[in-house]
Amino acid sequence: MKRILLRSGKSPYDVLPIEEALHRDVIATNSGNLIFSDAAHKILQTPDTEVVSNGIGTDVTAAARINEEYDAFVVPLANAFRPSFEARLKRLTRLISKLRIPVVVLGVGAQTGVNYDPARLKPMERSVREFCAAVLERSSSIGVRGEFTEQYLRDMGFRDVEVIGCPSMFLYGAELDVRKRVPALTAESRIAVNGSHSAVQKQGLDRIIGRTHARYPHLRFIGQNLSDARQLHWRDLSDPNSLVTAMPTHPDHPMYREDKVRVYIDPVTWIDDLRDFDFSFGSRIHGNIAALLAGTPATVLCGDSRTLELCRYFEIPHLRLDEAAKDPQAADPARLYEEADLGGLVGNHRERFDRFTGFLDKNGLRNTFTHGDGGAAFEERMRSLSFPLGIRPWNDTDLASLSSRFGWLHTQVGELTQANAKLRKELDRSRKEQGALPAPAASVYRRARRVVGRPLRRALQSGKQ
Repeated sequence: MKRILLRSGKSPYDVLPIEEALHRDVIATNSGNLIFSDAAHKILQTPDTEVVSNGIGTDVTAAARINEEYDAFVVPLANAFRPSFEARLKRLTRLISKLRIPVVVLGVGAQTGVNYDPARLKPMERSVREFCAAVLERSSSIGVRGEFTEQYLRDMGFRDVEVIGCPSMFLYGAELDVRKRVPALTAESRIAVNGSHSAVQKQGLDRIIGRTHARYPHLRFIGQNLSDARQLHWRDLSDPNSLVTAMPTHPDHPMYREDKVRVYIDPVTWIDDLRDFDFSFGSRIHGNIAALLAGTPATVLCGDSRTLELCRYFEIPHLRLDEAAKDPQAADPARLYEEADLGGLVGNHRERFDRFTGFLDKNGLRNTFTHGDGGAAFEERMRSLSFPLGIRPWNDTDLASLSSRFGWLHTQVGELTQANAKLRKELDRSRKEQGALPAPAASVYRRARRVVGRPLRRALQSGKQ
């Protein structure tokens, strides 16, 4: 049995309560990460291969154990070549440099603007070079998301670079059934919209969402950030993202109050819900990939290179967000739906799938579609599990809504109280051994109570209004 260690927030089979998932941040700040990591897990699971999730954190000291227990380390990545990810990229490089097993990167991307100008990436070039060099010492090639990242690495001198897109698009292998189920969108159509805080705050997506909300009563916004999820479930406004009040996940937004917002912590429920929609659009690439996997047509409003190069590679209908924001009619869902050409997306999918599996073969990885049951065992196990539904806005204070939240908080407070008592005993023992030490500013219990108390007080006060 071959064992593969997969970099992912959690195993697809892990069923976690919403509170636990948010507390542990298993989505690694963005639930889109789970779509491509779950797809990678399914693709790599064969009768003679076990896939194990290692979590998103990078523990360099675990290198010896990984070398002994696993046959390969597979790293699905998104826009890892960006300044805000550099510190984590360096840690990942340090870990990889200590590994003696193959290391395979699936679909890494560089992030800049839609003009593909790599100037903003220049300060981190050394970190990117060291990462790619470490990977290529342990694999035949690096899989990148699209044309921009390919050229970016080739300009640095790397030749073993292959465009493979993102594994999320191959969740169902060579099959991709996306079709327009209605001739045109109307006011009664079910439409999903998605977007990032930066797109809403700086790129005009707020105006597009506002116009769509006014014209389509069955519109639903699907958020992806951890802060989005915490705002919905806890009404937690402690994150800097809460300053973006135009975001539909903010409690002050009308779509929040109308229960027209969701965040998912499991791709399976996300994709299942989107099967009932007529159309999806917005600036989130994986929010729209989730729709395509559900068979629902989608158009991406591209605001950067990471979304643009993936759309071009997979021939996903797309429009530049800056252009859409200038024209009130350009991003109207009815027009986007009418103009969406799905021919290349569906018709050329098998060719892209063959390229992807060829990359896996070259790097010594078997896949379930060629060497297994096509994912049947994976899908059967997933159907046997009961995952939590999408997170809804906390708009009420009935007992059913409060019970799970307070139950989880009660458990957390109990655990923190025990931990605090243990720490106090250790502190008292240390004082006796070393002499008097200053008392701690606040106990673990009191600090925890302050953290979880604020969102609860806000929610309860809101419920009284």
